[in-house]
Amino acid sequence: MDIDDEVKQIKVTGSKAIESRKKMNFMARYSLSVTILGTFIFLIWLLFFTDLKADSRDLVNILIGAFVAVLAKTTDYWFKDKDDPEHKETEVLNNGTTL
Repeated sequence: MDIDDEVKQIKVTGSKAIESRKKMNFMARYSLSVTILGTFIFLIWLLFFTDLKADSRDLVNILIGAFVAVLAKTTDYWFKDKDDPEHKETEVLNNGTTL
C-alpha cells in the first residue's frame, strides 16, 4: 500500500468519525433544547390554565423566571454566531494542516 493511499484512508476514516460525532452532538443538543422548551410551555400552561394554591403558584412563578434564563442561553446557542471547534477540526482534516 502506498503512503498516499494510507493518508487518504486515514482522512476518510477520520472524516467519518467526525461526522458521526457531529450528528450525535446535534441530536443531543436538539433533544435537550426540545425538552427545555417543552418544560417551559408546561410551566406556562400550569400557571395560566390550572387552579393552583397560592404557594404552588409562587413556586411556578419562580420556576418560570429561572427558565427564562435557560431559554435565553438556548436561543443564543442556536441563533448566535459562534466559533465551533468541530468546524475547525473538519477544516484541519480536509486541508491537512495542523492547529
